[in-house]
Amino acid sequence: MFARDRASQALGMSLDEIRPGYARMSMPVREDMLNGHQTCHGGFIFALADSAFAFACNSHNQNTVGAGCTIDYLAPGRLNDTLCAEAQEQALAGKSGIYDIKVSNQDGRLIALFRGKSHRVNGEVVPTAAPA
Repeated sequence: MFARDRASQALGMSLDEIRPGYARMSMPVREDMLNGHQTCHGGFIFALADSAFAFACNSHNQNTVGAGCTIDYLAPGRLNDTLCAEAQEQALAGKSGIYDIKVSNQDGRLIALFRGKSHRVNGEVVPTAAPA
């Protein structure tokens, strides 16, 4: 899925770890990501959290999309920071899931908290071979 995710790649994100119900991604804060206050624009922080959410909720190899989310910004990201988003599944019932994502900088300072709600749709992320 990451190989097809041109948006995350263009923002310099890397998929650092993935397992069922969990994903960790990182992104360096570049100069072109700074807002008028010379801090990381919230949209880029959101994009990192949203990408980690997407990988965590698709980690069971069932096509899953976002159904809603919220984000709280707690501290600014700064130029040359490396932001890390850790997404953890909190609940999975039927076709719905809830995921909490913590965004921190390289010093462990909490930058934002994101909560995403997912909805499973038809199909698999990576098609599995049919039994012979």
